[in-house]
Amino acid sequence: MKPIARLLAWACISIFSLLSSCEKNIKTNGEGELTSSAQKNSSPEAATALTPIQIYGAWHAGNDACTWATVRTVTEFDSKNHWLIDRGNGQPSVNLIILSFVNPLKLMNSTTDAGNLNGVPRGMTADIVNYFKSHNIRVMLSIGGITYTNDWNTALSTNPTQLGLHAAALAQQLGVGIEIDYEESSSPNLTGLQSFITAYRSQLPYDATGNNHAARLTIDLAAGDRWLIALCRHATANWLTTSNPVLDYANAMVPNRQPSSAADATGNWQEHIDGKPQYSPPIVSLAPAKFTGGLYIVTGKNPAKECVDFNNSLQNACGNYVQSVLPKNAGTTAGMLGYMFWAAEKPSTRNISTAPPNSCEGGVGAGATFFNIPIPMPALRQQ
Repeated sequence: MKPIARLLAWACISIFSLLSSCEKNIKTNGEGELTSSAQKNSSPEAATALTPIQIYGAWHAGNDACTWATVRTVTEFDSKNHWLIDRGNGQPSVNLIILSFVNPLKLMNSTTDAGNLNGVPRGMTADIVNYFKSHNIRVMLSIGGITYTNDWNTALSTNPTQLGLHAAALAQQLGVGIEIDYEESSSPNLTGLQSFITAYRSQLPYDATGNNHAARLTIDLAAGDRWLIALCRHATANWLTTSNPVLDYANAMVPNRQPSSAADATGNWQEHIDGKPQYSPPIVSLAPAKFTGGLYIVTGKNPAKECVDFNNSLQNACGNYVQSVLPKNAGTTAGMLGYMFWAAEKPSTRNISTAPPNSCEGGVGAGATFFNIPIPMPALRQQ
């Protein structure tokens, strides 16, 4: 047995500004509830055996706070990101990279401007995709992010079918999957989002084997069940079931700051597994095999322990939970799918980058070795 790391006493705090950074999630509480671990289900049942982690990935912000507006050479890109393809022993540090973000409105309209070509950020080129894929790292593109929430709303109310078809064509062109990052907290356009998904799936049906990379379609949900409530309720009940899956899985995004302890991090994730039966209408349980948990690797002016100090990191402290948490009312197998890290390179113009000397071989890379992360990513558990 590998030793269980002690719980972290503290974690660095970072709040990203919309004016100078891109974000995955800046809210944690949608119904006036406290966010302390004391208010969460902090004693989940766990399996005695550990289920191997299957997803160990990072969102990638590029070098310009997620606009990806400039074409980059592979040589220059590698100088900032080599740790992702080589943890120090020739093996990649991750098995998934999600390039973030594509503007949904510009993709729908096939906009060409200074930063986009036919609706795609100019920096998201086949060369950059193949940089990762040539090292057996799966690649996805994220559509949205909180900065583009209004553009999601406009696209979904204008022509969501066209957006879905354009997203599928882009996925096929580059050989990548697509992530839905729609962070509308008040009244999400679920009818429009269904039309987007239906159009995408009309071109790329659900593929349980994972062999067709372009068929992978996922969604981001909040860290727990108390933000993006309507989206979480609908997605969990309709798109993320084990009996009739429409989307491959969900990512529980990072909260507004790095959790202060393993209990805080796993408390958020446990909410997805438990659901919220007290809500009206309720949020049903999500199978552990249908989501990943998000952690920060960049937290302000200093790299997080997730990046540089695996032994004292949250991914180490939470490792047994992630590999052994039991399903509640959905799914049959123990353990979440794995981890996602926010975010490689430079998600904020004001804060540090994961480029050298702050690269993450000692955190994410060491974790890939410790958890024996499969590269390439295997076919994912379905139950």
